[in-house]
Amino acid sequence: MPRLMLTDARWEKLFHLMKSTGRVYDKPEHRQTFEGILYRLRTGIPWRDLPKEFGHWSTVFRRFHLWSKKDVLAHLFKALANLADIEWVFIDGSIVRAHQHSAGAATLNNESIGKSRGGNSTKIYLAVDSGGLPIYFELSEGQKHDITHAPSLIEHLKQVDTVIADKGYDSDAFCELIANKGGKSVIPRRRYKNTPQERVDWCLYRYRHLVENAFERIKHYRAISTRYDKLARNYASMVSLAFMLMWLPMCC
Repeated sequence: MPRLMLTDARWEKLFHLMKSTGRVYDKPEHRQTFEGILYRLRTGIPWRDLPKEFGHWSTVFRRFHLWSKKDVLAHLFKALANLADIEWVFIDGSIVRAHQHSAGAATLNNESIGKSRGGNSTKIYLAVDSGGLPIYFELSEGQKHDITHAPSLIEHLKQVDTVIADKGYDSDAFCELIANKGGKSVIPRRRYKNTPQERVDWCLYRYRHLVENAFERIKHYRAISTRYDKLARNYASMVSLAFMLMWLPMCC
Protein backbone atom coordinates (compact mmCIF):
# COMPACT_ATOMS: atom_id res chain seq x y z
CA MET A 1 0.00 0.00 0.00
CA PRO A 2 1.43 3.45 -0.89
CA ARG A 3 2.31 5.80 1.94
CA LEU A 4 -0.77 7.64 3.25
CA MET A 5 -0.98 11.19 4.62
CA LEU A 6 -3.95 11.27 7.01
CA THR A 7 -4.47 9.83 10.47
CA ASP A 8 -7.93 8.71 11.53
CA ALA A 9 -8.43 11.85 13.62
CA ARG A 10 -7.46 14.17 10.77
CA TRP A 11 -9.68 12.37 8.30
CA GLU A 12 -12.65 12.63 10.69
CA LYS A 13 -12.04 16.38 11.00
CA LEU A 14 -11.80 16.85 7.23
CA PHE A 15 -14.78 14.67 6.41
CA HIS A 16 -16.92 16.55 8.92
CA LEU A 17 -16.00 19.81 7.14
CA MET A 18 -16.71 18.25 3.73
CA LYS A 19 -20.17 17.10 4.82
CA SER A 20 -20.91 20.57 6.21
CA THR A 21 -20.92 21.90 2.63
CA GLY A 22 -24.03 19.84 1.87
CA ARG A 23 -22.38 18.60 -1.33
CA VAL A 24 -20.63 15.46 -0.05
CA TYR A 25 -22.44 12.37 1.20
CA ASP A 26 -21.19 9.74 3.61
CA LYS A 27 -19.60 7.06 1.43
CA PRO A 28 -16.94 4.64 2.68
CA GLU A 29 -14.77 5.04 -0.43
CA HIS A 30 -14.31 8.79 0.08
CA ARG A 31 -11.25 8.37 2.30
CA GLN A 32 -9.53 6.13 -0.24
CA THR A 33 -10.31 8.68 -2.96
CA PHE A 34 -9.07 11.58 -0.86
CA GLU A 35 -5.81 9.77 -0.12
CA GLY A 36 -5.40 9.20 -3.86
CA ILE A 37 -5.76 12.94 -4.47
CA LEU A 38 -3.18 13.68 -1.77
CA TYR A 39 -0.84 11.07 -3.27
CA ARG A 40 -1.01 12.84 -6.60
CA LEU A 41 -0.47 16.19 -4.82
CA ARG A 42 2.70 14.88 -3.20
CA THR A 43 4.18 13.09 -6.20
CA GLY A 44 2.90 15.11 -9.18
CA ILE A 45 2.37 11.95 -11.24
CA PRO A 46 -0.17 11.82 -14.08
CA TRP A 47 -3.62 10.75 -12.89
CA ARG A 48 -3.36 7.63 -15.04
CA ASP A 49 -0.36 6.47 -13.02
CA LEU A 50 -2.12 6.46 -9.64
CA PRO A 51 -1.53 3.16 -7.78
CA LYS A 52 -4.49 0.81 -8.08
CA GLU A 53 -4.82 0.71 -4.25
CA PHE A 54 -6.64 4.07 -4.48
CA GLY A 55 -9.16 2.73 -6.97
CA HIS A 56 -9.37 3.31 -10.71
CA TRP A 57 -7.56 6.51 -11.67
CA SER A 58 -10.53 7.87 -13.60
CA THR A 59 -12.75 7.51 -10.54
CA VAL A 60 -10.30 9.46 -8.39
CA PHE A 61 -9.88 12.17 -11.03
CA ARG A 62 -13.61 12.57 -11.64
CA ARG A 63 -14.22 12.90 -7.91
CA PHE A 64 -11.43 15.49 -7.62
CA HIS A 65 -12.80 17.42 -10.58
CA LEU A 66 -16.31 17.38 -9.09
CA TRP A 67 -15.15 18.49 -5.64
CA SER A 68 -13.09 21.23 -7.26
CA LYS A 69 -16.05 22.41 -9.31
CA LYS A 70 -18.24 22.52 -6.19
CA ASP A 71 -15.53 24.35 -4.16
CA VAL A 72 -15.47 21.53 -1.61
CA LEU A 73 -11.67 21.46 -1.40
CA ALA A 74 -11.44 25.26 -1.15
CA HIS A 75 -13.98 25.07 1.67
CA LEU A 76 -11.64 22.85 3.70
CA PHE A 77 -8.87 25.41 3.56
CA LYS A 78 -11.16 28.37 4.28
CA ALA A 79 -12.77 26.64 7.25
CA LEU A 80 -9.39 25.91 8.85
CA ALA A 81 -8.06 29.39 8.01
CA ASN A 82 -10.79 30.91 10.21
CA LEU A 83 -8.52 30.02 13.14
CA ALA A 84 -5.88 32.51 11.94
CA ASP A 85 -4.32 35.14 14.18
CA ILE A 86 -4.33 38.19 11.91
CA GLU A 87 -2.70 40.74 14.17
CA TRP A 88 0.20 40.64 11.71
CA VAL A 89 -0.37 39.75 8.05
CA PHE A 90 2.51 39.02 5.69
CA ILE A 91 1.90 39.06 1.93
CA ASP A 92 3.97 38.07 -1.08
CA GLY A 93 3.82 36.33 -4.46
CA SER A 94 5.67 33.36 -5.91
CA ILE A 95 5.99 32.04 -9.46
CA VAL A 96 5.63 28.37 -10.40
CA ARG A 97 6.54 26.88 -13.74
CA ALA A 98 3.58 25.60 -15.74
CA HIS A 99 4.31 22.27 -17.43
CA GLN A 100 3.59 22.00 -21.15
CA HIS A 101 0.73 19.60 -20.37
CA SER A 102 -1.06 22.37 -18.44
CA ALA A 103 -1.58 24.40 -21.61
CA GLY A 104 -4.37 23.99 -24.12
CA ALA A 105 -7.48 23.99 -21.92
CA ALA A 106 -10.68 24.20 -23.98
CA THR A 107 -11.77 27.48 -22.39
CA LEU A 108 -11.92 31.09 -23.51
CA ASN A 109 -9.63 32.51 -20.78
CA ASN A 110 -5.96 32.00 -20.03
CA GLU A 111 -6.56 29.83 -16.92
CA SER A 112 -3.96 31.90 -15.00
CA ILE A 113 -1.12 30.78 -17.28
CA GLY A 114 1.14 33.53 -18.58
CA LYS A 115 3.71 33.43 -21.35
CA SER A 116 7.11 35.08 -21.13
CA ARG A 117 10.69 34.47 -22.21
CA GLY A 118 10.98 32.00 -19.33
CA GLY A 119 8.07 29.95 -20.63
CA ASN A 120 4.59 29.32 -19.22
CA SER A 121 4.09 30.19 -15.57
CA THR A 122 1.50 30.88 -12.88
CA LYS A 123 1.85 33.18 -9.88
CA ILE A 124 0.44 32.50 -6.41
CA TYR A 125 -0.34 35.52 -4.22
CA LEU A 126 -0.55 34.68 -0.52
CA ALA A 127 -1.39 36.25 2.83
CA VAL A 128 -0.24 34.48 6.01
CA ASP A 129 -1.02 35.22 9.65
CA SER A 130 1.21 36.00 12.62
CA GLY A 131 2.30 32.37 12.85
CA GLY A 132 3.06 31.99 9.15
CA LEU A 133 -0.10 30.00 8.42
CA PRO A 134 -1.99 30.75 5.18
CA ILE A 135 -5.14 32.87 5.27
CA TYR A 136 -6.02 33.61 1.65
CA PHE A 137 -4.48 33.20 -1.80
CA GLU A 138 -5.15 34.03 -5.44
CA LEU A 139 -3.73 32.96 -8.81
CA SER A 140 -2.74 34.92 -11.89
CA GLU A 141 -0.53 34.72 -14.94
CA GLY A 142 3.15 34.53 -14.05
CA GLN A 143 4.12 37.88 -15.59
CA LYS A 144 1.73 39.94 -13.41
CA HIS A 145 3.33 42.27 -10.85
CA ASP A 146 2.67 41.54 -7.18
CA ILE A 147 1.01 44.90 -6.52
CA THR A 148 -1.84 44.14 -8.94
CA HIS A 149 -3.36 41.59 -6.55
CA ALA A 150 -2.33 43.22 -3.28
CA PRO A 151 -5.60 45.19 -2.79
CA SER A 152 -7.63 42.02 -3.31
CA LEU A 153 -5.60 40.16 -0.67
CA ILE A 154 -6.39 42.90 1.85
CA GLU A 155 -10.07 43.19 0.89
CA HIS A 156 -10.59 39.51 1.71
CA LEU A 157 -9.27 39.84 5.28
CA LYS A 158 -11.79 40.04 8.11
CA GLN A 159 -9.76 42.81 9.72
CA VAL A 160 -6.50 44.60 9.09
CA ASP A 161 -4.07 45.48 11.87
CA THR A 162 -0.53 45.39 10.45
CA VAL A 163 0.45 44.40 6.91
CA ILE A 164 4.09 43.54 6.21
CA ALA A 165 5.47 43.27 2.66
CA ASP A 166 8.63 43.88 0.66
CA LYS A 167 9.51 46.83 -1.61
CA GLY A 168 7.47 45.39 -4.47
CA TYR A 169 4.37 46.57 -2.60
CA ASP A 170 5.60 50.13 -2.14
CA SER A 171 2.55 51.99 -3.44
CA ASP A 172 0.95 55.07 -1.90
CA ALA A 173 -2.48 53.89 -3.06
CA PHE A 174 -1.99 50.48 -1.44
CA CYS A 175 -0.75 51.95 1.85
CA GLU A 176 -3.71 54.34 1.81
CA LEU A 177 -6.07 51.37 1.33
CA ILE A 178 -4.56 49.68 4.41
CA ALA A 179 -4.89 52.89 6.42
CA ASN A 180 -8.53 53.32 5.36
CA LYS A 181 -9.26 49.84 6.72
CA GLY A 182 -7.75 50.84 10.06
CA GLY A 183 -4.42 49.08 9.57
CA LYS A 184 -0.73 49.94 9.54
CA SER A 185 1.67 49.13 6.70
CA VAL A 186 5.27 47.97 7.17
CA ILE A 187 6.65 48.32 3.64
CA PRO A 188 10.12 49.72 2.82
CA ARG A 189 10.36 52.55 0.34
CA ARG A 190 12.12 52.04 -2.98
CA ARG A 191 15.43 53.84 -3.14
CA TYR A 192 14.64 55.89 -6.23
CA LYS A 193 11.89 57.72 -4.36
CA ASN A 194 14.48 59.37 -2.06
CA THR A 195 12.01 59.46 0.79
CA PRO A 196 12.59 58.48 4.43
CA GLN A 197 11.61 55.00 5.65
CA GLU A 198 9.08 56.49 8.04
CA ARG A 199 6.63 53.56 8.02
CA VAL A 200 9.04 50.67 8.57
CA ASP A 201 9.30 48.72 11.81
CA TRP A 202 12.51 46.88 10.96
CA CYS A 203 12.20 44.53 13.92
CA LEU A 204 8.80 43.36 12.67
CA TYR A 205 9.96 43.35 9.05
CA ARG A 206 12.52 40.66 9.93
CA TYR A 207 9.63 38.19 10.25
CA ARG A 208 8.59 38.63 6.62
CA HIS A 209 10.32 35.30 5.95
CA LEU A 210 7.18 33.63 7.35
CA VAL A 211 5.33 34.07 4.05
CA GLU A 212 8.37 32.82 2.11
CA ASN A 213 8.51 29.79 4.41
CA ALA A 214 4.88 29.02 3.55
CA PHE A 215 5.71 28.97 -0.16
CA GLU A 216 8.69 26.74 0.52
CA ARG A 217 6.54 24.25 2.42
CA ILE A 218 3.85 23.86 -0.24
CA LYS A 219 6.47 23.55 -2.99
CA HIS A 220 7.59 20.32 -1.37
CA TYR A 221 4.51 18.92 -3.11
CA ARG A 222 5.45 18.29 -6.73
CA ALA A 223 1.97 19.02 -8.08
CA ILE A 224 2.39 22.54 -6.64
CA SER A 225 6.02 23.31 -7.49
CA THR A 226 5.21 22.46 -11.13
CA ARG A 227 1.71 23.13 -12.42
CA TYR A 228 0.26 20.23 -14.40
CA ASP A 229 -3.46 21.10 -14.16
CA LYS A 230 -5.04 22.68 -17.22
CA LEU A 231 -7.80 24.48 -15.32
CA ALA A 232 -6.96 27.27 -12.88
CA ARG A 233 -9.81 26.00 -10.69
CA ASN A 234 -8.21 22.57 -10.37
CA TYR A 235 -4.75 23.96 -9.65
CA ALA A 236 -6.27 26.29 -7.04
CA SER A 237 -7.88 23.23 -5.42
CA MET A 238 -4.48 21.53 -5.23
CA VAL A 239 -3.00 24.66 -3.65
CA SER A 240 -5.91 24.73 -1.17
CA LEU A 241 -5.12 21.14 -0.18
CA ALA A 242 -1.46 21.99 0.35
CA PHE A 243 -2.36 24.92 2.60
CA MET A 244 -4.95 22.78 4.38
CA LEU A 245 -2.21 20.30 5.29
CA MET A 246 -0.31 23.15 6.96
CA TRP A 247 -3.33 23.83 9.18
CA LEU A 248 -4.23 20.25 10.11
CA PRO A 249 -1.55 19.78 12.81
CA MET A 250 -2.97 22.88 14.55
CA CYS A 251 -6.42 21.29 14.74
CA CYS A 252 -5.84 17.56 15.33
